[in-house]
Amino acid sequence: MAEVEWLQEQGFKVNPDTAHHQGVDEVVRRCRWWEDRREALDYEIDGVVVKVDEKALWGELGVVGREPRWAIAWKFAPTTATTTMKKVVWNVGRTGHLVPFAMLEPVHVGGVTVSTATLHNEEDLARKDVRDGDEVVVMRAGDVIPQVVSPKLPRKNKSARKPKPPRKCPACGTPTVKPEGGVWTICPNRSGCPEQAWQHVKHFVSKGAMDIEGLGEKQAAVFLDLGLITDVADIYDLTEERLVEVDRFGETSARNLVAAIDQSRRRPFKRVLYALGLPGVGYVTAEALADHFGDIDLLYDADPDAIAEVEGVGPIMAEQITESIRDDATWDLVKKLKEKGLQFKVDPSEQRATGGPLEGKTVVLTGSLPALTRGRAEALVKDAGGKIVNSVSKKTDYVVAGEKPGSKLEKAEKYGTEILDEAGLKALVAQ
Repeated sequence: MAEVEWLQEQGFKVNPDTAHHQGVDEVVRRCRWWEDRREALDYEIDGVVVKVDEKALWGELGVVGREPRWAIAWKFAPTTATTTMKKVVWNVGRTGHLVPFAMLEPVHVGGVTVSTATLHNEEDLARKDVRDGDEVVVMRAGDVIPQVVSPKLPRKNKSARKPKPPRKCPACGTPTVKPEGGVWTICPNRSGCPEQAWQHVKHFVSKGAMDIEGLGEKQAAVFLDLGLITDVADIYDLTEERLVEVDRFGETSARNLVAAIDQSRRRPFKRVLYALGLPGVGYVTAEALADHFGDIDLLYDADPDAIAEVEGVGPIMAEQITESIRDDATWDLVKKLKEKGLQFKVDPSEQRATGGPLEGKTVVLTGSLPALTRGRAEALVKDAGGKIVNSVSKKTDYVVAGEKPGSKLEKAEKYGTEILDEAGLKALVAQ
Protein backbone atom coordinates (compact mmCIF):
# COMPACT_ATOMS: atom_id res chain seq x y z
CA MET A 1 0.00 0.00 0.00
CA ALA A 2 2.91 2.37 0.65
CA GLU A 3 3.81 2.45 -3.06
CA VAL A 4 0.20 3.13 -4.06
CA GLU A 5 -0.04 6.00 -1.57
CA TRP A 6 3.28 7.41 -2.82
CA LEU A 7 2.08 7.25 -6.46
CA GLN A 8 -1.11 9.07 -5.48
CA GLU A 9 0.93 11.80 -3.75
CA GLN A 10 2.96 12.26 -6.95
CA GLY A 11 -0.22 12.94 -8.94
CA PHE A 12 -0.74 9.54 -10.57
CA LYS A 13 -4.27 8.24 -11.02
CA VAL A 14 -4.86 5.56 -8.41
CA ASN A 15 -8.02 3.52 -7.95
CA PRO A 16 -9.65 4.88 -4.78
CA ASP A 17 -10.99 1.43 -3.91
CA THR A 18 -7.56 -0.16 -3.46
CA ALA A 19 -7.67 -1.60 0.04
CA HIS A 20 -5.72 -3.69 2.53
CA HIS A 21 -7.31 -6.88 3.91
CA GLN A 22 -6.41 -9.39 6.58
CA GLY A 23 -6.83 -13.06 5.74
CA VAL A 24 -8.25 -15.04 2.85
CA ASP A 25 -11.91 -14.67 3.87
CA GLU A 26 -11.70 -10.88 3.72
CA VAL A 27 -9.99 -11.04 0.32
CA VAL A 28 -12.69 -13.34 -1.08
CA ARG A 29 -15.47 -11.06 0.20
CA ARG A 30 -13.79 -8.06 -1.42
CA CYS A 31 -13.43 -9.90 -4.75
CA ARG A 32 -17.14 -10.78 -4.65
CA TRP A 33 -17.91 -7.13 -3.87
CA TRP A 34 -16.03 -6.05 -6.99
CA GLU A 35 -17.81 -8.64 -9.12
CA ASP A 36 -21.23 -7.49 -7.92
CA ARG A 37 -20.54 -3.86 -8.91
CA ARG A 38 -18.72 -4.68 -12.14
CA GLU A 39 -21.55 -3.48 -14.40
CA ALA A 40 -21.87 -0.17 -12.53
CA LEU A 41 -18.32 0.93 -13.36
CA ASP A 42 -17.64 3.36 -16.19
CA TYR A 43 -14.75 1.20 -17.40
CA GLU A 44 -14.38 -2.51 -18.20
CA ILE A 45 -12.73 -4.99 -15.83
CA ASP A 46 -12.36 -8.76 -16.08
CA GLY A 47 -11.09 -9.37 -12.53
CA VAL A 48 -9.10 -7.96 -9.65
CA VAL A 49 -5.48 -8.39 -8.56
CA VAL A 50 -4.59 -9.68 -5.10
CA LYS A 51 -1.06 -9.03 -3.81
CA VAL A 52 0.85 -9.92 -0.68
CA ASP A 53 1.48 -6.57 1.01
CA GLU A 54 4.87 -7.38 2.51
CA LYS A 55 7.88 -7.03 0.25
CA ALA A 56 10.07 -9.12 2.53
CA LEU A 57 7.93 -12.12 1.62
CA TRP A 58 8.22 -11.57 -2.14
CA GLY A 59 11.74 -13.00 -2.27
CA GLU A 60 10.78 -16.01 -0.15
CA LEU A 61 7.71 -16.78 -2.25
CA GLY A 62 9.64 -16.39 -5.49
CA VAL A 63 8.58 -16.38 -9.12
CA VAL A 64 7.59 -19.24 -11.43
CA GLY A 65 8.67 -18.28 -14.93
CA ARG A 66 7.11 -14.83 -15.30
CA GLU A 67 4.44 -15.44 -12.65
CA PRO A 68 5.07 -14.15 -9.11
CA ARG A 69 3.74 -16.29 -6.27
CA TRP A 70 2.99 -13.14 -4.29
CA ALA A 71 0.33 -11.85 -6.72
CA ILE A 72 -2.62 -13.45 -8.46
CA ALA A 73 -5.53 -12.35 -10.64
CA TRP A 74 -9.05 -13.22 -9.50
CA LYS A 75 -10.89 -13.58 -12.82
CA PHE A 76 -14.63 -13.01 -13.06
CA ALA A 77 -16.97 -15.27 -15.00
CA PRO A 78 -17.12 -14.18 -18.67
CA THR A 79 -19.99 -11.96 -19.71
CA THR A 80 -22.41 -13.23 -22.33
CA ALA A 81 -24.81 -11.68 -24.81
CA THR A 82 -27.47 -12.87 -27.27
CA THR A 83 -27.49 -12.08 -30.96
CA THR A 84 -28.35 -13.57 -34.36
CA MET A 85 -25.88 -15.77 -36.18
CA LYS A 86 -26.20 -14.76 -39.82
CA LYS A 87 -24.17 -17.62 -41.26
CA VAL A 88 -21.19 -19.96 -40.81
CA VAL A 89 -18.10 -19.25 -42.91
CA TRP A 90 -15.00 -21.39 -43.31
CA ASN A 91 -11.40 -20.19 -43.10
CA VAL A 92 -8.39 -22.14 -44.35
CA GLY A 93 -5.54 -22.79 -41.90
CA ARG A 94 -1.85 -23.09 -42.77
CA THR A 95 -2.08 -26.90 -42.98
CA GLY A 96 -5.28 -26.78 -45.05
CA HIS A 97 -7.73 -27.37 -42.20
CA LEU A 98 -11.12 -25.72 -42.73
CA VAL A 99 -12.07 -23.82 -39.57
CA PRO A 100 -15.68 -22.66 -39.00
CA PHE A 101 -16.48 -19.11 -37.85
CA ALA A 102 -19.81 -17.50 -37.04
CA MET A 103 -20.79 -14.24 -38.71
CA LEU A 104 -22.96 -12.37 -36.20
CA GLU A 105 -25.22 -9.38 -35.97
CA PRO A 106 -22.87 -7.01 -34.08
CA VAL A 107 -23.35 -7.27 -30.33
CA HIS A 108 -21.65 -5.66 -27.32
CA VAL A 109 -19.91 -8.29 -25.15
CA GLY A 110 -17.64 -7.39 -22.25
CA GLY A 111 -16.82 -3.93 -23.56
CA VAL A 112 -16.18 -5.00 -27.17
CA THR A 113 -18.45 -5.06 -30.22
CA VAL A 114 -18.33 -8.58 -31.64
CA SER A 115 -19.33 -9.47 -35.21
CA THR A 116 -17.42 -12.76 -35.66
CA ALA A 117 -16.85 -15.65 -33.27
CA THR A 118 -15.01 -18.94 -33.35
CA LEU A 119 -16.77 -22.30 -33.62
CA HIS A 120 -13.47 -24.16 -33.11
CA ASN A 121 -13.91 -27.18 -35.42
CA GLU A 122 -16.44 -29.45 -37.14
CA GLU A 123 -17.06 -31.58 -34.05
CA ASP A 124 -17.71 -28.54 -31.88
CA LEU A 125 -20.04 -27.12 -34.54
CA ALA A 126 -21.99 -30.40 -34.68
CA ARG A 127 -22.15 -30.68 -30.88
CA LYS A 128 -23.51 -27.16 -30.42
CA ASP A 129 -25.92 -27.60 -33.35
CA VAL A 130 -26.03 -23.93 -34.31
CA ARG A 131 -27.55 -23.05 -37.68
CA ASP A 132 -27.83 -20.01 -39.93
CA GLY A 133 -30.38 -17.56 -38.56
CA ASP A 134 -30.29 -18.92 -34.99
CA GLU A 135 -30.34 -16.71 -31.94
CA VAL A 136 -27.11 -17.64 -30.16
CA VAL A 137 -25.38 -17.00 -26.86
CA VAL A 138 -21.95 -15.41 -27.32
CA MET A 139 -19.20 -14.93 -24.77
CA ARG A 140 -15.57 -13.85 -24.78
CA ALA A 141 -13.45 -16.76 -23.56
CA GLY A 142 -11.10 -15.35 -20.93
CA ASP A 143 -12.70 -12.03 -21.87
CA VAL A 144 -10.61 -12.11 -25.05
CA ILE A 145 -11.69 -14.56 -27.78
CA PRO A 146 -15.36 -14.35 -28.85
CA GLN A 147 -17.04 -17.72 -29.16
CA VAL A 148 -20.53 -19.07 -29.71
CA VAL A 149 -21.72 -21.00 -26.65
CA SER A 150 -25.05 -22.41 -27.82
CA PRO A 151 -28.26 -21.67 -29.76
CA LYS A 152 -31.34 -20.35 -27.97
CA LEU A 153 -34.03 -23.00 -28.34
CA PRO A 154 -36.57 -23.48 -29.69
CA ARG A 155 -35.11 -22.07 -32.89
CA LYS A 156 -37.27 -19.77 -34.99
CA ASN A 157 -36.40 -21.33 -38.35
CA LYS A 158 -36.96 -25.03 -37.80
CA SER A 159 -36.14 -25.84 -41.43
CA ALA A 160 -32.59 -24.43 -41.20
CA ARG A 161 -30.02 -27.04 -42.20
CA LYS A 162 -26.96 -27.99 -40.23
CA PRO A 163 -23.89 -26.25 -41.70
CA LYS A 164 -21.32 -28.52 -43.32
CA PRO A 165 -17.80 -27.91 -44.64
CA PRO A 166 -17.72 -26.72 -48.27
CA ARG A 167 -17.02 -29.23 -51.02
CA LYS A 168 -14.51 -26.82 -52.56
CA CYS A 169 -11.86 -24.74 -50.81
CA PRO A 170 -13.21 -21.19 -50.37
CA ALA A 171 -9.75 -19.78 -51.13
CA CYS A 172 -8.62 -21.74 -54.21
CA GLY A 173 -11.59 -23.83 -55.37
CA THR A 174 -9.83 -27.17 -54.95
CA PRO A 175 -12.19 -30.06 -54.00
CA THR A 176 -11.89 -30.64 -50.25
CA VAL A 177 -11.28 -34.01 -48.62
CA LYS A 178 -11.79 -35.50 -45.18
CA PRO A 179 -9.23 -38.19 -44.36
CA GLU A 180 -10.62 -41.41 -42.95
CA GLY A 181 -10.77 -41.10 -39.18
CA GLY A 182 -9.82 -37.43 -39.38
CA VAL A 183 -11.47 -34.60 -37.45
CA TRP A 184 -10.93 -31.90 -40.07
CA THR A 185 -11.97 -31.42 -43.67
CA ILE A 186 -8.93 -30.11 -45.52
CA CYS A 187 -7.89 -28.37 -48.72
CA PRO A 188 -5.22 -30.68 -50.19
CA ASN A 189 -3.73 -27.94 -52.39
CA ARG A 190 -0.78 -27.20 -50.09
CA SER A 191 1.42 -25.57 -52.73
CA GLY A 192 -1.20 -23.55 -54.63
CA CYS A 193 -3.78 -22.36 -52.08
CA PRO A 194 -3.27 -18.60 -51.43
CA GLU A 195 -4.80 -18.76 -47.94
CA GLN A 196 -2.50 -21.59 -46.89
CA ALA A 197 0.46 -19.67 -48.29
CA TRP A 198 -0.44 -16.58 -46.23
CA GLN A 199 -1.03 -18.59 -43.07
CA HIS A 200 2.27 -20.41 -43.57
CA VAL A 201 4.22 -17.17 -44.04
CA LYS A 202 2.62 -15.78 -40.85
CA HIS A 203 3.70 -18.87 -38.93
CA PHE A 204 7.17 -19.02 -40.50
CA VAL A 205 8.12 -15.44 -39.55
CA SER A 206 6.57 -15.53 -36.06
CA LYS A 207 8.43 -15.49 -32.75
CA GLY A 208 9.48 -18.97 -31.74
CA ALA A 209 9.92 -19.80 -35.43
CA MET A 210 12.19 -17.64 -37.64
CA ASP A 211 11.27 -14.45 -35.74
CA ILE A 212 11.70 -12.02 -38.66
CA GLU A 213 11.01 -8.60 -37.18
CA GLY A 214 9.23 -6.21 -39.53
CA LEU A 215 7.49 -8.93 -41.52
CA GLY A 216 4.01 -9.33 -40.06
CA GLU A 217 0.74 -10.61 -41.46
CA LYS A 218 -0.06 -7.35 -43.29
CA GLN A 219 3.30 -7.26 -45.05
CA ALA A 220 3.00 -10.98 -45.84
CA ALA A 221 -0.38 -10.40 -47.51
CA VAL A 222 0.99 -7.48 -49.57
CA PHE A 223 4.09 -9.40 -50.69
CA LEU A 224 1.97 -12.39 -51.74
CA ASP A 225 -0.57 -10.19 -53.57
CA LEU A 226 2.20 -8.38 -55.46
CA GLY A 227 3.93 -11.64 -56.35
CA LEU A 228 7.13 -10.64 -54.52
CA ILE A 229 6.94 -14.01 -52.78
CA THR A 230 5.03 -17.22 -53.53
CA ASP A 231 6.28 -19.24 -50.55
CA VAL A 232 8.48 -18.77 -47.47
CA ALA A 233 11.69 -19.56 -49.36
CA ASP A 234 11.15 -16.48 -51.54
CA ILE A 235 11.48 -14.30 -48.43
CA TYR A 236 15.25 -14.82 -48.67
CA ASP A 237 15.33 -13.33 -52.18
CA LEU A 238 13.87 -9.99 -51.08
CA THR A 239 16.20 -7.02 -51.59
CA GLU A 240 16.13 -3.39 -50.55
CA GLU A 241 15.65 -2.38 -54.19
CA ARG A 242 12.53 -4.54 -54.56
CA LEU A 243 11.09 -3.53 -51.19
CA VAL A 244 11.31 0.24 -51.67
CA GLU A 245 9.02 -0.15 -54.68
CA VAL A 246 6.27 -1.37 -52.34
CA ASP A 247 3.81 1.33 -51.26
CA ARG A 248 4.64 2.77 -47.80
CA PHE A 249 7.95 0.92 -47.61
CA GLY A 250 10.79 3.39 -47.08
CA GLU A 251 14.53 2.86 -47.39
CA THR A 252 15.04 2.43 -43.65
CA SER A 253 12.24 -0.13 -43.34
CA ALA A 254 13.57 -2.04 -46.35
CA ARG A 255 17.12 -2.05 -44.99
CA ASN A 256 15.99 -3.21 -41.54
CA LEU A 257 13.82 -5.98 -42.96
CA VAL A 258 16.57 -7.33 -45.22
CA ALA A 259 18.91 -7.36 -42.19
CA ALA A 260 16.32 -9.22 -40.10
CA ILE A 261 15.79 -11.77 -42.88
CA ASP A 262 19.54 -12.34 -43.14
CA GLN A 263 19.84 -12.71 -39.37
CA SER A 264 17.12 -15.40 -39.37
CA ARG A 265 19.43 -17.68 -41.39
CA ARG A 266 21.24 -18.34 -38.10
CA ARG A 267 18.19 -19.72 -36.28
CA PRO A 268 18.86 -23.23 -34.93
CA PHE A 269 17.53 -26.38 -36.59
CA LYS A 270 14.75 -26.90 -34.03
CA ARG A 271 13.25 -23.49 -34.88
CA VAL A 272 13.56 -24.06 -38.62
CA LEU A 273 11.82 -27.43 -38.21
CA TYR A 274 9.03 -25.77 -36.22
CA ALA A 275 8.77 -23.00 -38.82
CA LEU A 276 8.15 -25.57 -41.58
CA GLY A 277 4.67 -25.95 -40.09
CA LEU A 278 4.39 -29.73 -40.32
CA PRO A 279 0.91 -30.84 -39.16
CA GLY A 280 0.92 -31.66 -35.44
CA VAL A 281 4.53 -30.54 -34.90
CA GLY A 282 4.59 -27.76 -32.33
CA TYR A 283 7.68 -26.18 -30.81
CA VAL A 284 8.27 -28.87 -28.17
CA THR A 285 7.90 -31.73 -30.68
CA ALA A 286 10.16 -29.93 -33.17
CA GLU A 287 12.82 -29.57 -30.47
CA ALA A 288 12.52 -33.25 -29.53
CA LEU A 289 12.81 -34.34 -33.18
CA ALA A 290 15.81 -32.07 -33.75
CA ASP A 291 17.56 -33.38 -30.63
CA HIS A 292 16.83 -37.00 -31.54
CA PHE A 293 17.80 -37.00 -35.22
CA GLY A 294 20.08 -33.97 -35.41
CA ASP A 295 19.65 -33.67 -39.20
CA ILE A 296 16.65 -33.17 -41.50
CA ASP A 297 17.96 -35.88 -43.86
CA LEU A 298 17.98 -38.46 -41.06
CA LEU A 299 14.44 -37.46 -40.13
CA TYR A 300 13.40 -37.87 -43.79
CA ASP A 301 14.91 -41.37 -43.94
CA ALA A 302 13.37 -42.48 -40.61
CA ASP A 303 10.37 -44.80 -40.68
CA PRO A 304 7.37 -44.24 -38.37
CA ASP A 305 8.68 -46.76 -35.81
CA ALA A 306 11.93 -44.83 -35.48
CA ILE A 307 10.09 -41.51 -35.15
CA ALA A 308 7.77 -43.00 -32.51
CA GLU A 309 10.85 -43.56 -30.33
CA VAL A 310 11.08 -39.79 -29.85
CA GLU A 311 9.72 -38.73 -26.48
CA GLY A 312 6.22 -37.28 -26.80
CA VAL A 313 5.58 -38.75 -30.27
CA GLY A 314 3.02 -41.55 -30.57
CA PRO A 315 2.47 -43.96 -33.48
CA ILE A 316 -0.30 -41.88 -35.10
CA MET A 317 1.75 -38.68 -34.98
CA ALA A 318 4.80 -40.59 -36.23
CA GLU A 319 2.86 -41.72 -39.30
CA GLN A 320 1.70 -38.14 -39.86
CA ILE A 321 5.24 -36.75 -39.57
CA THR A 322 6.60 -39.35 -41.98
CA GLU A 323 3.90 -38.59 -44.52
CA SER A 324 4.25 -34.80 -44.27
CA ILE A 325 8.08 -34.65 -44.33
CA ARG A 326 8.13 -36.88 -47.43
CA ASP A 327 5.43 -34.91 -49.20
CA ASP A 328 6.91 -33.64 -52.48
CA ALA A 329 5.90 -30.03 -51.82
CA THR A 330 7.38 -30.07 -48.31
CA TRP A 331 10.67 -31.64 -49.38
CA ASP A 332 10.99 -29.27 -52.34
CA LEU A 333 10.59 -26.40 -49.86
CA VAL A 334 13.27 -27.90 -47.60
CA LYS A 335 15.66 -28.07 -50.56
CA LYS A 336 14.97 -24.43 -51.43
CA LEU A 337 15.51 -23.31 -47.84
CA LYS A 338 18.78 -25.24 -47.68
CA GLU A 339 19.95 -23.29 -50.72
CA LYS A 340 19.04 -20.06 -48.89
CA GLY A 341 21.42 -20.98 -46.06
CA LEU A 342 18.99 -22.08 -43.32
CA GLN A 343 20.13 -24.53 -40.65
CA PHE A 344 18.92 -28.11 -41.10
CA LYS A 345 21.42 -29.75 -38.77
CA VAL A 346 21.99 -29.35 -35.04
CA ASP A 347 25.04 -27.19 -34.46
CA PRO A 348 27.61 -29.08 -32.33
CA SER A 349 27.69 -26.17 -29.89
CA GLU A 350 23.95 -26.63 -29.24
CA GLN A 351 24.00 -30.38 -28.71
CA ARG A 352 23.35 -31.77 -25.28
CA ALA A 353 26.41 -32.45 -23.19
CA THR A 354 27.84 -35.96 -23.45
CA GLY A 355 29.35 -38.04 -20.72
CA GLY A 356 27.23 -36.40 -18.02
CA PRO A 357 25.27 -38.23 -15.33
CA LEU A 358 22.02 -37.76 -17.27
CA GLU A 359 23.29 -38.74 -20.71
CA GLY A 360 20.53 -40.60 -22.55
CA LYS A 361 18.01 -39.87 -19.78
CA THR A 362 14.67 -38.09 -20.11
CA VAL A 363 13.41 -35.79 -17.37
CA VAL A 364 10.02 -34.21 -16.70
CA LEU A 365 9.70 -31.09 -14.53
CA THR A 366 6.43 -30.51 -12.70
CA GLY A 367 5.35 -28.05 -10.04
CA SER A 368 7.27 -25.12 -8.59
CA LEU A 369 10.75 -25.74 -7.23
CA PRO A 370 11.84 -23.85 -4.08
CA ALA A 371 14.88 -22.06 -5.49
CA LEU A 372 15.36 -23.03 -9.14
CA THR A 373 13.42 -21.34 -11.90
CA ARG A 374 12.19 -23.65 -14.65
CA GLY A 375 14.77 -22.27 -17.06
CA ARG A 376 17.62 -22.92 -14.60
CA ALA A 377 16.36 -26.45 -13.85
CA GLU A 378 16.16 -27.22 -17.59
CA ALA A 379 19.70 -25.90 -18.06
CA LEU A 380 20.99 -28.16 -15.26
CA VAL A 381 19.42 -31.20 -16.91
CA LYS A 382 20.76 -30.35 -20.38
CA ASP A 383 24.25 -29.53 -19.06
CA ALA A 384 24.28 -32.99 -17.47
CA GLY A 385 23.41 -34.59 -20.83
CA GLY A 386 19.70 -35.12 -20.15
CA LYS A 387 16.66 -34.30 -22.23
CA ILE A 388 13.64 -32.32 -21.00
CA VAL A 389 10.23 -33.62 -22.12
CA ASN A 390 6.73 -32.36 -21.37
CA SER A 391 4.78 -35.53 -20.67
CA VAL A 392 5.35 -38.57 -18.48
CA SER A 393 5.47 -41.98 -20.16
CA LYS A 394 6.96 -45.39 -19.49
CA LYS A 395 10.13 -44.12 -21.20
CA THR A 396 10.62 -41.28 -18.69
CA ASP A 397 13.63 -41.79 -16.42
CA TYR A 398 13.07 -39.09 -13.79
CA VAL A 399 10.31 -36.73 -12.69
CA VAL A 400 11.43 -33.70 -10.71
CA ALA A 401 8.47 -32.58 -8.58
CA GLY A 402 7.99 -29.32 -6.73
CA GLU A 403 4.92 -27.72 -5.17
CA LYS A 404 1.53 -28.39 -6.82
CA PRO A 405 2.86 -31.02 -9.26
CA GLY A 406 -0.52 -32.08 -10.66
CA SER A 407 -1.25 -35.14 -12.78
CA LYS A 408 2.36 -35.65 -13.96
CA LEU A 409 3.32 -36.83 -10.48
CA GLU A 410 0.38 -39.24 -10.42
CA LYS A 411 1.49 -40.72 -13.76
CA ALA A 412 5.05 -41.07 -12.50
CA GLU A 413 3.84 -42.98 -9.44
CA LYS A 414 1.66 -45.18 -11.68
CA TYR A 415 4.60 -46.07 -13.96
CA GLY A 416 7.07 -46.44 -11.09
CA THR A 417 9.22 -43.60 -12.41
CA GLU A 418 11.91 -42.35 -10.05
CA ILE A 419 10.78 -39.07 -8.45
CA LEU A 420 13.23 -36.40 -7.34
CA ASP A 421 12.87 -33.14 -5.46
CA GLU A 422 15.08 -30.11 -6.12
CA ALA A 423 17.81 -31.36 -3.78
CA GLY A 424 17.73 -34.76 -5.48
CA LEU A 425 18.12 -33.16 -8.91
CA LYS A 426 21.09 -31.07 -7.75
CA ALA A 427 22.72 -34.12 -6.20
CA LEU A 428 22.19 -36.17 -9.37
CA VAL A 429 23.66 -33.58 -11.76
CA ALA A 430 26.60 -32.95 -9.41
CA GLN A 431 27.79 -36.57 -9.66
